[in-house]
Amino acid sequence: MRLMITGGLGFIGSAVVRLAVAKGHSVLNLDKQTYAANPANVASVASEGGYRFERGDICDRAQMVALLADFRPDAVMHLAAESHVDRSIDGPAEFIRTNIEGTFQLLEAVRAYLSGLEDDARASFRFHHISTDEVYGSLGPTGAFTETTPYAPRSPYAASKAASDHIVRAWGETYGLPVLITNCSNNYGPFHFPEKLIPKTILAGLAGQPIDVYGQGENVRDWLFVDDHAVALLGVVAKGRVGETYNIGGNAEARNIDIVRAICRQLDNRRPLRAPHERLIRFVADRPGHDFRYAIDATKIRQDLGWLPRVTLDEGLARTVDWYLENEAWWRPLLQRDGVRQRLGLGARA
Repeated sequence: MRLMITGGLGFIGSAVVRLAVAKGHSVLNLDKQTYAANPANVASVASEGGYRFERGDICDRAQMVALLADFRPDAVMHLAAESHVDRSIDGPAEFIRTNIEGTFQLLEAVRAYLSGLEDDARASFRFHHISTDEVYGSLGPTGAFTETTPYAPRSPYAASKAASDHIVRAWGETYGLPVLITNCSNNYGPFHFPEKLIPKTILAGLAGQPIDVYGQGENVRDWLFVDDHAVALLGVVAKGRVGETYNIGGNAEARNIDIVRAICRQLDNRRPLRAPHERLIRFVADRPGHDFRYAIDATKIRQDLGWLPRVTLDEGLARTVDWYLENEAWWRPLLQRDGVRQRLGLGARA
């Protein structure tokens, strides 16, 4: 399969690129190379014959039209997005531009591309839009998001992704584009950019610095190991039914404070300090509108496509901590990038 993957230098996108190339697919990796992109994420496959990289902006329709015509993909897997909730609170404009306007421009480029394909190629083409469970809003202590849960986004990031989901569905219904949508829970694992909870905790603990936890750490997330997610995404683009949405979750709910304490215990075993790492934890002002709980019901993708997460939370956290301990040359330069070691998400930079 010939796959055009947008955002393939990011965390989830690069996992999909690595897996797709390993499975023998031809991959065009399109990435704007914003602050969170890293060519090192795909260094292991960059010299493979089936891999090609192009720097580009999904908001540039002319460039997208040209790349589609040149590469002639069988599917587009759309992962390019601004994705950090805290940054969306401080500066929502780029989230609106990239996640909404960019998705529109990419869809229009794909629509033009499809109009020039032969019937068989057009019938087999897929546009796979990768989204988030945050579009559904916040859960109470019980229940889980399903594919029919009403949308109720509560942050600028979630609202921009919800809008892009709706646009994709509308282009499927109105113009007959063969679209698929997936909504995933919180990803973690190797190559995770160090502004997110798990890598931030690991790196603060390694440095013996305060480990900040928002509020009292009671917020609950369903954690999905990124390599499991990549397997699911390639399964959806290959076997998913056109027009369908699939929720992808890790069946691994945990409070933020419990994730942080588990990482501290891992660090105690691997890089002990004079006192337990938990003594570095400090509770800080919460994020505005912080969603209390997310949980994914992944029954549909299990029943329809046979996918299940394989990596348990304990195993995934251990593998992630070990990867960061072994790959300082990857993460050390990223700490100098804009905003990485600053407290964001209080609206101060809007």
